[in-house]
Amino acid sequence: MTEPLVLYSVNQRIATISINRPEKRNALNPDLVAQLTAAFLKASDDQEVKVVILKAIGSVFSAGADLAYLQQLQQNTYEENLADSENLKNLFTTIYYLPKVVIAQIEGHAIAGGCGLATVCDIVFSVPEANYGYTEVKLGFVPAIVSCFLLRKTSETVAKKLLLTGALFTAAEAMNYGLITFVTNKEDISHNVITFALGLCNEASAHSLMVTKQLVGQTKTELEKMLTEAVRVNARVRDSEDFKRGIAAFISKEKINW
Repeated sequence: MTEPLVLYSVNQRIATISINRPEKRNALNPDLVAQLTAAFLKASDDQEVKVVILKAIGSVFSAGADLAYLQQLQQNTYEENLADSENLKNLFTTIYYLPKVVIAQIEGHAIAGGCGLATVCDIVFSVPEANYGYTEVKLGFVPAIVSCFLLRKTSETVAKKLLLTGALFTAAEAMNYGLITFVTNKEDISHNVITFALGLCNEASAHSLMVTKQLVGQTKTELEKMLTEAVRVNARVRDSEDFKRGIAAFISKEKINW
């Protein structure tokens, strides 16, 4: 029997959502995106849940899109890519607007879409060994959807540096940029995350947490306009020659000279 791509459990009013695709470095594909979205909606509706933890099974938090998915994107029509981009946007907005606090527990590298997942969480705990990066431009792609959220967490100067270079950066740098909240050793991270989550559960009103989160992200109309355009850009760029060249080189593990 095939294991689910996403695991869901509840204990002490804390829902834990675990990405369960370690053999593929927890790479994103349409099924995983759909199951993650469903898990967060389940946590949203669960009256027993006050706080949500997002983590991953294995040594990598998420390596972004997987190879089979990238190959499929090259064959998609514009309409198919538009729908696929909309699904990714829905996952990110579900987390961002979830009426409960979402804590990311990152114990391995978070790259491209994986870095996007970290970006949309409310609180982020990371081990110091984890690397981050919005690497899309190196594949002839664009970090369109995640850029809308990144610009709400850091300055335009930092966003341009990270998005235009596609360079990897450390957890310490991520915290300095305002992208993550805490850097903690691997042997302590699970305890620290649970302690933090229990503190929210036991010391704060669920309604107050929800309203405070909504206040911080209250410019919803502006964000939605940005995301609508980002989805279109995402789909359009997937049909470009640079994207096709970049993905082909990535799949064949060849260095491309842009």
